[in-house]
Amino acid sequence: MTWDERFAARYDEWSTAMTEDVAFYVDLALASDGPIVEVAVGTGRVAIPVARATGRTVIGIDSSPAMLEQARLAAAEAGVRLDLRLADMRDLDLEEPAGLIYCPGRSLLHLPTWADRRRTFERVAAALRPGGRFAWNVFAFDHRVAVSFDGRHEDLPVPHTVRYDVADGRVDLVLDDGGASSLWWASKNEWLGLIDVSGLELEALYGDFDRSPLGAESREYVFVTRRPV
Repeated sequence: MTWDERFAARYDEWSTAMTEDVAFYVDLALASDGPIVEVAVGTGRVAIPVARATGRTVIGIDSSPAMLEQARLAAAEAGVRLDLRLADMRDLDLEEPAGLIYCPGRSLLHLPTWADRRRTFERVAAALRPGGRFAWNVFAFDHRVAVSFDGRHEDLPVPHTVRYDVADGRVDLVLDDGGASSLWWASKNEWLGLIDVSGLELEALYGDFDRSPLGAESREYVFVTRRPV
């Protein structure tokens, strides 16, 4: 997995409208017992509100030095404690089992292969205490939407072009001023398979962050899983 550091410089602008997930992850953190870990912490968009709401240190894992530096500065400005660590999510390793591990912002889609995802899920499962939760959200992928955006230039949230590679199952977001980010989609059954092979148990699958049921019109998968006791 690689991350284009030029995209990191525009990430806060890119994610300005991404706010609806914060309260969901804060609620999970408030209910957790044990260390709280955010995988793909980025610039701290979610971790900082979680740390503020819980009064606890959030461990933040990311493979991007540029993103971690932004998170460090933002946490200091907000007056909260983040334990930021440069690491690959596929190699997650904690000193103490976690009560909650979460991955917001559809960041698991940056993992390109089933093997990458399986390795990540197995590492997460091993890093949880019995009864600990792993939660994440990803697109409920719609080919029709992807096709309609393929090659289209958009000015918001920052000027970029979307490119859709059907054969590779990949969407590329290419910024006008340099930088790109790629997402590899996965079906609901693939996520359920990953839960199964990693030994986790599905607690809930929502269609949005308001905990509404997954339905035909849902465009988001919001998963909550648990390590068996």
